[in-house]
Formats: sequence, structure tokens, C-alpha cells
Amino acid sequence: MSKPVSKPVFTHTVDQFKQITQDMLAIAREKGATDAAVEVSEGGGLSINVRKGKIETIEQNRDKGIGITVYVGKKRGNASTSDFSRKSLEDTVEAAYNIARFTAEDDCAGLPDAEMLEMHPQDLKLFYPWLVTAEEAIELACRAEAAAFAVDKRISNSEGAGVHAQQSHFVAANSRGFIGAYPFSRHTISVSPIAGKGARMQRDSWYSSQRDPKKLAEPESLGQYAAERALSRLNARAIDTRKCPVLFEAPLAAGLLGAMVQAVSGGALYRKSSFLLDSLGKQIFPSHIQVVEDPYIKGGVGSSPFDDEGVKTHKRAVVSDGVLNGYFLSSYSARKLGMQTTGNSGGSHNLALSSSLTKRSDNFVQMLKKMGTGLLVTELMGQGVNYVTGDYSRGASGFWVENGVIQYPVEEITIAGNMAEMFKQIVAVGADAYAYGAKTTGSILIESMTVAGS
Repeated sequence: MSKPVSKPVFTHTVDQFKQITQDMLAIAREKGATDAAVEVSEGGGLSINVRKGKIETIEQNRDKGIGITVYVGKKRGNASTSDFSRKSLEDTVEAAYNIARFTAEDDCAGLPDAEMLEMHPQDLKLFYPWLVTAEEAIELACRAEAAAFAVDKRISNSEGAGVHAQQSHFVAANSRGFIGAYPFSRHTISVSPIAGKGARMQRDSWYSSQRDPKKLAEPESLGQYAAERALSRLNARAIDTRKCPVLFEAPLAAGLLGAMVQAVSGGALYRKSSFLLDSLGKQIFPSHIQVVEDPYIKGGVGSSPFDDEGVKTHKRAVVSDGVLNGYFLSSYSARKLGMQTTGNSGGSHNLALSSSLTKRSDNFVQMLKKMGTGLLVTELMGQGVNYVTGDYSRGASGFWVENGVIQYPVEEITIAGNMAEMFKQIVAVGADAYAYGAKTTGSILIESMTVAGS
């Protein structure tokens, strides 16, 4: 599925980027900046979409840019450009400097402390260029879509299939001696078939996304699985309002982990807009739940030796035996809270939620048996989460389960609860671990939620 790279992937070298960062930092010093940070990046890729075997879109992108943050004492200014000429570099630094001069002071503004910076970043193998041609990408997408249509005559339509290949690189540097650089890639194949006809049509989708194109799933397997999911949703019905156990399918369960991250991130905490305020050292999950952050997984989607500020990342147990051990902080939010940065400027890195109660045999079928009678949720609609109060209410569809066996598909329902209570009511986590972006978890069983139906 991949092909050898025989020509340069990028138009600029790492050394050229490093020279640009040093030039801009020097210009900033000459202007009178007390500190500065700069990032230079370049990326390119191909994106194609087909529908019913015909080409819908072919897009090739190539982007480059420079962003600089200039500090004048406790004042900060930002500016950016896509013009790499010397005059443009000077003008961009001057723009950032002038913004900083006339901006109000902020006691928490400033670069990270020098001892926090990653001066010797390791190679985490994040770059696997895929110079796939448009013709090859179209063929892959068509194979995925054709496989979906071949599953059953009831696959009547399609929202299309797509192939996306992207590779980028960057250099970041600041006036405290940090300079870091690495290339990275991300490639995806996706397909979205439609089952049934008229008002009873049902759509579902599936995809494979990897840094290394060799690890992408075969297009035929994606198409077949997406079709089977769409077919399973035919003849869905509503159910009466009730309280019952709810099992979140693994890809959706990752969203619960994402909600935790947002609630214990610096911005939400210092603005006091989180339902998990002052939760450090407190029980937020049952004692069988663990959450680990590991930025150093080779080839991981969320891997990085340093964060967006150049701060060294660390592997850590964010949650141990249900107790929250750490927040997700940048230098700015840490200062706001009187704490120290956790190396999470830009977000979390490869989070994995697990349960000490999970056995190898706790696959998806076994999780249905653990639930017994309740709702399996396979799709969520809308936002519906109030991060200040923790109130949770989202449109959903899935399957009604009795005695551990799926009975029929359900739709037009709403599931509701409170995030703080939902976290504490996690009774089981499946061994069906699934990586959704940079978050990994198995299916998650919540003891009880309100299901609003007809």
C-alpha cells in the first residue's frame, strides 16, 4: 500500500528551518524583546473522495507558515506569515513586537522555565511518508466502497469513501536555548455506506488511520465492516423512557476519557468552568480505574518528546486506583493555578484508560453479558455536555440488549446523566481496546443512566 520515497518530501530542509528560527530570534532581540518563541512548519498531502464509484473531489495541499510570539517583559504579541523572505521575517517580528508593546501586562505570561525544556528530544518514529498518486488513492477508495456494496443488496447508497495522506515537518525554538524538530505523518482510509431505502435508511461508517500506511486496514475489510454496521441498524425503533445500564461502544467510550481531560485541563480549572474543580488527589473514578499518559509510544498518534512550548513530556499515571494524580497544564495555566507545567500545552499525549477488573476474556460479547439488560450506544449526536455542572444529555442510537443478547436497534433517544456520577458508576471496561485518535479504551459500562424515548 506504500511506495518507496525517491524524491524529497518537503521543499525546505530542517537546517533551513533552523536557520529561519535563529534569524527571527536574533531580529526579536535587536528589536528589544526580552524573550521570543518561533515555529516554522511545512506540510503537504493528497485527499480524494469517491461516491458510487465516481470521483467527487481530488485535493492536493501544500502549506507553510511561520508563527512568532514576542515578549516585552510581561507583555505578549503574536504574528504569523507564509512568506519566508528576509523582509517578511523582519516585518512579522516587528508586528509581534508592536502588539506586545501595546498589550496589557499579564503576570502569568512568559516562556517556560529553562530547566523544563527538552534539550535532547528522542526520535519517536512519527514519520512514514506515503507518496500515493491520485489514481492509486482513487482505486483504494473504490475498493472500500465496492466491498460495502457487495455485502448485501440492501446497501442501497453511499456517502462515499475517502483516502487522505498527509506529511509535515516543523522546527520550534525559543530564546532560552530550546530548539526541537521532527517530521510526522497521518494517513486515513474511510467509507460510509447507506442501508435501506426511503425514510428507513440507515448510515454507518468505519475508517483506519495510521502514521504508517503499511498499517492501514485493507479497504475491503473496512467496506465490509461498515456495511455490516449499517445493515444492523435497519428497522430501528424508539423505546420508552427508563433508567438502565448503558454500554458505550469503545470508539464512543474514548469520548468519556476526552471529557475528563477537558475538565481537568488548566484553562477550565483557572476559569473555574469545570465540574472537577479541586479534584487533585481525590477519587473521581471507582478504585479499579487507571489512566496512563505515555508520550513515548513509537509511532503513536499522540506521541511527542516535547509539548507546544518545548517542555519535556513525561509518562505518568494520571489516575491511579480511581484517584486523580495530575492535571493537564501549560506554563500559562500552571502559573494561573500556582502550579508547574505538566508538559501538556497543546493537549494530552496517548491516554489509555483501563480497569484492574478486566480479564482477557472480556471481549465485546462478554461486556454485553455483563450488562445483562440495557442500552448499547453506538452513535451520539450533538454536544450536550455542560462542563461547568457536568450535566450530560446527548441524542443517541444503538441497540436494546436483554440477557446479554442484542434484541433490536433503537434510535431517536436521548441519554442523560451527570459526568461526575457517570465516572463513578463505571462498573466495567472491556478488553476490546480501541484507539480513537490519541485515546485508547475498551467499551465502558455505566451502571445507570436515564434513557429518554417515546
